[in-house]
Amino acid sequence: MDRVALRGLKARGHHGVLPHEREEGQDFVVDLVLGLDTRPAAADDDLGRTVHYGVVAEEVVAVVRGEPVDLIETLAERIADRCLKHDVVQEVEVVVHKPQAPITVPFDDVTITITRSRV
Repeated sequence: MDRVALRGLKARGHHGVLPHEREEGQDFVVDLVLGLDTRPAAADDDLGRTVHYGVVAEEVVAVVRGEPVDLIETLAERIADRCLKHDVVQEVEVVVHKPQAPITVPFDDVTITITRSRV
């Protein structure tokens, strides 16, 4: 399976359990790896036979900006579901970064990584 990766998609969302996370929002970063067969698109040099990563990026940002959820696990699942709506995408790895998580000790990042497939 071939891979198309999108790294560092940024959007502000209002996800989290704490009231200030919902009210003020915070920045989230999403990395995606889409698994698909790119041979048909490459053979015909045809965008219609692959995944349009620009469209996927816009859809993922819309999910992050959309309806708030408590957990980044839920957010990652919603992003994976959105990516798998593209017929050619057979598998997706989603990493959601929450670099401004409400943690009381110094840290660089909090992430959740999930992999989902049609199978």
